[in-house]
Amino acid sequence: MENIDFNKLRNDLIDYLSGAYFAGYGVAIVEISQITLASNEELIKIANQYGFNLNDYIIKTSSL
Repeated sequence: MENIDFNKLRNDLIDYLSGAYFAGYGVAIVEISQITLASNEELIKIANQYGFNLNDYIIKTSSL
C-alpha cells in the first residue's frame, strides 16, 4: 500500500456523506459513524465504494 493520507481521506469521506445526509439521505449518518471508526483498510474499501480516486490522497515526497 502506498503512503496514503488517511486523515484527509477520512475527512473527505465524512464531508461527502455529511452533504448526502443534509440532502435527505438519512442513512449517511450511520455510514459517517462507521467511517469515523474504520481502519485504514476499511477506509480504502469505503472510498472505492464511493468512487474516490485514491491517487488524490497519496502523500508526495520530495526527491531532494
